[in-house]
Amino acid sequence: MTAPDPGEDIPAPAPVTERRLHPVTPFRRAWAPVAVLAGWAVHDPNATQAQLARLTTTALLLGLAVLVPAAGLYGFLSWWFTHFAVTDTELRIRTGLLFRRTAHIRLERIQAVDVSRPLLARVAGVAKLRIDVVGADDKDELAFLGEQEARALRAELLARAAGFAPETAREVGEAPAQELLHVPPRALALSLVLTGATWVSLCAALVVPTVLWLATHNLWTVLATALPLFGAAGASSAGRFAGEFDWTVSESPDGLRIDHGLLDRTHETVPPGRVQTVRIVQPLLWRRLGWVRVELDVAGSANSVLVPVAPRLVAESVVARVLPGVTVPQELSRPPRRARWCVPVWWRGHRLAVTGAVFATRRGLLRRRLSLVPHAKVQSVRLSQGPWQRLWRLADVHVDTGAGKTVTARLRDAQEAARLLHAQAERSRTGRRDARPDRWMTG
Repeated sequence: MTAPDPGEDIPAPAPVTERRLHPVTPFRRAWAPVAVLAGWAVHDPNATQAQLARLTTTALLLGLAVLVPAAGLYGFLSWWFTHFAVTDTELRIRTGLLFRRTAHIRLERIQAVDVSRPLLARVAGVAKLRIDVVGADDKDELAFLGEQEARALRAELLARAAGFAPETAREVGEAPAQELLHVPPRALALSLVLTGATWVSLCAALVVPTVLWLATHNLWTVLATALPLFGAAGASSAGRFAGEFDWTVSESPDGLRIDHGLLDRTHETVPPGRVQTVRIVQPLLWRRLGWVRVELDVAGSANSVLVPVAPRLVAESVVARVLPGVTVPQELSRPPRRARWCVPVWWRGHRLAVTGAVFATRRGLLRRRLSLVPHAKVQSVRLSQGPWQRLWRLADVHVDTGAGKTVTARLRDAQEAARLLHAQAERSRTGRRDARPDRWMTG
C-alpha cells in the first residue's frame, strides 16, 4: 500500500444530513415531568394528600398554569435536541437535553429492525423504530417517525447491513414478502381456552373466594379477593389475545417477518442465522386438535414467539424456513427404565434425538416441549452426574447456546452420555465451520 501524494487532493467525506423525529414527538415527551410527579404521589400517598389539602384552589390553578407550559417546553426541547443520521458506516443518534448522549450503531452489527405502532401512534400516523444490535442488551429506538419514513429507514438500514452501497441502499426499498402463515382469531381464542394456565387462574378465582367465605362469612373479604383474581385471569388471556391477534408470518430476503397486534401493531423480523434454539410446545388439551406453539431463542433479541398456534405440519414447515435444512425428528429415544428410580413417572417424558443438523430433546408428559438446537449454535457441551445418578449409571448432557440458554438431555445411560458429549463437541465444531454466513438478504 502506497501513501497518498501530499499534493493530491483527498476527497472530503460526504456531508451527513441529520434529521429530527416526527413533530408529534414533543406531545409524547411532555408527559415526562407529569410522570415524575405522579410517581412521587404514588410513592408517598399520605404526604401527597396532606399537601393537596393545604393548597387552595388558586394555588392549584397557578400550579397547573406553571406545570403545563413547563411540560410542553420540556417536550419541545427534548425533541429539538434529538437528531439521527445514517452515515457510510453507522446510524448515529444524538439525544439529551441536559446530559448529551450519542449512540454510534455500526450498520454491520444490526441484526433486526422492528416497527412498532401503539394505538395512539396509529391514530397519529406515526411509528416507532427499534434497532436490535448484536451484543447489546437494550434496543435503541427512534420514537416517533412517520409511518412511511419509518418503513423507508428500516429498508435502508437492512440494505446497508446487507452490504449495499450507500448510494443504492435507498433505492433497494423494502424487500418483497410471501405469506407463510396466518393465525385466525377463532383458532387463537380457542387455543387460549384450551390452555392450562387459563383454567388454573379460573379455578383459583373460584376456589379461593369460596374457601374464604366458608372461613369468614365476610362478603367484603370475598369480593376483595375474588375481583383481583378474576381480573388477573381475564387480563392474562385478553392480553395474550390482543398481543397475538392477526398473527402473520411472511418470508422475505431479510428474514421471517412477523406482524401482529389488535391495538398495538408490531412489525418484527426474525434475524437470519441468529436463531439459537427452536421450541415446539404442545399443551395437553391441544393434542386432540394437533396444534402446537413455536417459540424461539434469538441471540441478543427479544423475539420469543414464532407461531402462537398452528397445526403441527404447518408449524414444522415454518420451522424449516427459520432453520434451513432442518427436519423436525419424529422418533426420539427414552432413557433406560432404571431412570424411574431417579425421576418417578416423569422420566417417561424425557426424550432425545441427534440428527445431522440438530440436537433435539423433549421433556414433559402433560405439556410437551421439544427443543431443537442447530449444531452450529452450540457454544459448549457439559456432562453432569449426581451421586444418585452415579449409583444408577445415569448422567445428564447439557448443551449451552449463544442466547444464554441450556438444553438438557436428562437421565441418559452414563456410557451413552460420554459418547454423546464427545460426538456433540465434534459436530458443533464442524457445524460452525460449514454454517452459512449470518448476513441479511443473502438467502
